Amino acid sequence: MNSPLPKVLHRVGGRTMVDRVAGVLERAGVPDLVVVVGFGREAVAADLERHHAGARLAIQEEQLGTGHAARAAMPRVPEGAESVGVFSGDTPLLTPETVWALTAEHREREAAATLLTAELEDPTGYGRIVRDGQGLVERIVEEKDADGEVLAIREINAGAYLFQRTDLEEALEALRSDNAQGEYYLTDAVSYFRERGRPVAALKAAGDASEVLGVNTQEQLLRAEQLLKEREERV
Repeated sequence: MNSPLPKVLHRVGGRTMVDRVAGVLERAGVPDLVVVVGFGREAVAADLERHHAGARLAIQEEQLGTGHAARAAMPRVPEGAESVGVFSGDTPLLTPETVWALTAEHREREAAATLLTAELEDPTGYGRIVRDGQGLVERIVEEKDADGEVLAIREINAGAYLFQRTDLEEALEALRSDNAQGEYYLTDAVSYFRERGRPVAALKAAGDASEVLGVNTQEQLLRAEQLLKEREERV
């Protein structure tokens, strides 16, 4: 972001990105919110305290990937939770309707994991969804680990998931960091489940899929601001 400010504290429509995502999950009925913090944790914690005082914080001392972040979060998840959702703090255009739809798909399919995907004209920067001959999700390949054939795929991983808790805990223990970035990828849980015959479901985002936009640059931040304004003008 070329900024000393933690990424999730950049503002879209006058609100920080983490505030927007947390607010969407609360409106969707998520009963317990765990926020993984690392870089700039004090500032992020202060923002959450102002707007979402009930959120629990989980500290990720080292940033070793999405799977590592999920591991850090699990001790803060209430014991009675049977399902665990994982959402990115840099997707400020996510809507409660999509969270509801993802939850409904997860329950109906009784899946070990259910992920949100989207079809993009330009999928650059996103992990790709690889499906098998029957159209079922086989694995997710991060862009830095993808070959030319996989890079040509336009269906992307939107970074939103629902897991059965026990399945997630087992998969997190099995994650390895033997990849191009030397990180623990949460996306590797999909391959783990498939190899063990456990169902993996996917919900493709409806419409223009703008709500799955992840913000990693100032250009993308401006784009998110523009898309939010257009959305509000349509209402």
